[in-house]
Amino acid sequence: MVTARRPALSRRDFLRYSGTLSAAAAISSTVAACSGPASTGSSGAAGDKDLVTVVIGYGNDQSWDPTMTASAFSMAANNHVYEGLVDTDPITRAPYPALATALPADTSATTWKFTLRQGAKWHDGQPVTVDDVLFSFDRALDTGTLISSFFRSWLKEVRKADDTSVELVFKFPFPDALPRLTIAKIMPKHVFGAPGGWDAAKNGKAIGSGPYRMTAHHPKSNTAFEAFAGYNGLRKPAIKKMNWLSIVDASARVAKISGGGAEAQIADNVPYANIDQLRKQGLTVNGGKGMNHMFLMFNTAQKPFDDARVRQALFYAIDTRKMIDVALKGHGTPASSFLNQENPSYAKAKTVYGYDPGKAKSLLAAAGVKDLTVNLMAVNVSWIADCLPTIANSWNAVGVKTTLEPQDTSALFTKMDQSQSYQVVAAASNPNQFGLDADLILRYNFTPGGTWMKYTKWDDSSDAKAVFALMDRATQEPDRDKKLDLVHQYIDLIAEQAVLYPVVHTELMTAWNPKKLTGVRAQAYPGVTLLQAKRT
Repeated sequence: MVTARRPALSRRDFLRYSGTLSAAAAISSTVAACSGPASTGSSGAAGDKDLVTVVIGYGNDQSWDPTMTASAFSMAANNHVYEGLVDTDPITRAPYPALATALPADTSATTWKFTLRQGAKWHDGQPVTVDDVLFSFDRALDTGTLISSFFRSWLKEVRKADDTSVELVFKFPFPDALPRLTIAKIMPKHVFGAPGGWDAAKNGKAIGSGPYRMTAHHPKSNTAFEAFAGYNGLRKPAIKKMNWLSIVDASARVAKISGGGAEAQIADNVPYANIDQLRKQGLTVNGGKGMNHMFLMFNTAQKPFDDARVRQALFYAIDTRKMIDVALKGHGTPASSFLNQENPSYAKAKTVYGYDPGKAKSLLAAAGVKDLTVNLMAVNVSWIADCLPTIANSWNAVGVKTTLEPQDTSALFTKMDQSQSYQVVAAASNPNQFGLDADLILRYNFTPGGTWMKYTKWDDSSDAKAVFALMDRATQEPDRDKKLDLVHQYIDLIAEQAVLYPVVHTELMTAWNPKKLTGVRAQAYPGVTLLQAKRT
């Protein structure tokens, strides 16, 4: 039996392991199973029909621990390496049995029983056992892990039913748990339960039961995989080998997939300015609209950002349509809720920050604020950097003198981890990497004592406590309509408070060569999924 226990990790470890939340240190490691460095050059790669070369527009030097990472690169890769009891289709998000043999017959029940797939093996050849499942959920419920906020509110315990089955015991009926189980990747106890096991996972050791096994890992460069011959699950790999290149620079990323001799067959995070160019070369370029967004986050411990009117004023002042037209080349939608319009739980918030410089000035005046100077810190993600001048010009136009300070993502969040003071931060986020349901998405940012709430210095306020109380009520509400009403109530409060809130939701673009790769579907969140793709 496993239950929630005291955190085993310090806050510093949490932030250091959490990938995109705070990649504080460069990782220098190789995987024990490595067969040597995989080529990152073009020599022979384009003609090898057993190999798919993938370009990922994010770093691979962040945490690979599935319980602690929000790294786009490692999360996408881990979906090829590990399995949950249940996994979800990457596009439809429909659940299907992965390590389990079947889905629960009654999702309104408070006990779900899962029998493990017979003959399932780890990549080192050892059998998958019930003890591995218990070990993995013990970690998922640890309050020191990133994913624990997705489970602790509803999951009471996980216990052994027999030698081949486990039971998940809920605190109350929670049908939304089914697609969420894919977040709890099952990991081998004999590997990661050994001394130093979780550090090894963080540093890039990945041994799962999924379709692909990692063969090489070189932080800041590439990670290589090959089809696992011992995999006996539903989604058998059709591609024999994959080499994932980490290329953060936009121009270098485009170059790697361009031209007749292009090494790569697929790339994510395609710059909007290069879409037409790539299509003219015969590539398919498709997008996905989801939660990918630029948000502003305020330090409410620093005046005047403790006043909601000031925060609201800065949102009203932004010429979002101009930002979308100029910086995003039309591939964006002004935020009208915390959720994007395609989300099943979406409803327009009561407070929508349309471009209204007059209202921005009146709110600042009502708050008694004049001659405000703002230093806007930001991550150096390329499309975020493109949006910053519009924000600065908009704020300057309403009398708010603005300086911009874009910087490396890890450097920015290391400063915040060290409790260095700040005023406002602009960054990118996409909780759809974890799932689609509103409870999950909002808990990613709005969890009492969570990382983002500690950054904002807001979670001890009465307004925050009101949000958290509504979130808990919504989680426990069995009636779908009443649940949705509660969700809309707390989303309205979050919009009104504007402590951490989207400016714009964007479309993510993926490009691939249809003559060399089939079965690809563009995702609305970072990374790629090639579990059903084929190299031609």
